[in-house]
Amino acid sequence: MQKRIEIKKTSWNEQQLLLEADSVSFPLDQVSASNQMLVDSDNLAFIYKLETATEFIYVSIKDDFWNDVKQALEDKKAIVLVVDKTALLLTNIEEELGYLIENIRDNANYGEEMERRVNEIF
Repeated sequence: MQKRIEIKKTSWNEQQLLLEADSVSFPLDQVSASNQMLVDSDNLAFIYKLETATEFIYVSIKDDFWNDVKQALEDKKAIVLVVDKTALLLTNIEEELGYLIENIRDNANYGEEMERRVNEIF
């Protein structure tokens, strides 16, 4: 089974958007950012891939949080995953999201609802 981290809420500090998730059953200090993202059209989410030496872990950023992500991108703020007081910078997220957003616009292959939400927010 693919490991997933679901974002539950967001908060801000002076330099960062914090994507906060519930506790996980694996040590986050052994996980690194992969610099890659995917789209989960069924759940209206962008997926940031984390990796360990043996597997990928998906961080699901649902459309509820896209306004904050958009604001962070516009303000050039870092986007950081926070789980159990451990923080992990999501590197290359700006480029990856930009690429995905451009691909989703006016592209029904991602599903009508995904396309509509991306156009609404971004």
